[in-house]
Amino acid sequence: MSPAGPSDVYATAKPGLRSRVASTVAGRARRRRHDRLFALTGATRDSRILDVGCGRLGLRAQEPDLDITGVDLVERPEYPGPFLVADAPDGLPFADGAFDLVYCSSVIEHVEPARREAFAREVRRVARGFYVQTPARSFPVEPHALLPFAHWLPPAVRRSYWRLGVAGDWEDIALLGRGEMTALFGPPVAERVGPLAKSWISVRPIGG
Repeated sequence: MSPAGPSDVYATAKPGLRSRVASTVAGRARRRRHDRLFALTGATRDSRILDVGCGRLGLRAQEPDLDITGVDLVERPEYPGPFLVADAPDGLPFADGAFDLVYCSSVIEHVEPARREAFAREVRRVARGFYVQTPARSFPVEPHALLPFAHWLPPAVRRSYWRLGVAGDWEDIALLGRGEMTALFGPPVAERVGPLAKSWISVRPIGG
């Protein structure tokens, strides 16, 4: 689901206590994550950034004044900046290294597994650096539906279980493990809740 703002990441979920609590927790996590973005990537206020899978606002929710171009699968007429419709695995219409940084938050898990290498190849190609974040498959709560163990079930079973969650329409989301993130983008760092990895973040610094 696409965030409506910097702290309202469950705005499109079914209303209820779970969504309200999760929105607050996820919003805080997103702000903490954003506080590290520039230090991790080497991005500056002058960097050209491509936000792949931007949704309605994406990175612009936190940084409305940066030079950010949004990319998504569908038209986003409300997006407040340069925008185009494109499907990254099919190729992005930019030259090699056209951007300083690709930013991609909670997107790769929505890409079909067979197309992820093509997706990652485009992310690596169009910018000198990248920042890719995704929920960790090892965490026991599926973050879209907010259901325990849902992502560990076979799709046929998960589809029925999904109706009990907050996500609404069924989507066959395949979360990534550390090994897959490493193969696609290099070794990730873990964003943890206690001893558990809540999400993975892979970074190639602009200067690196």
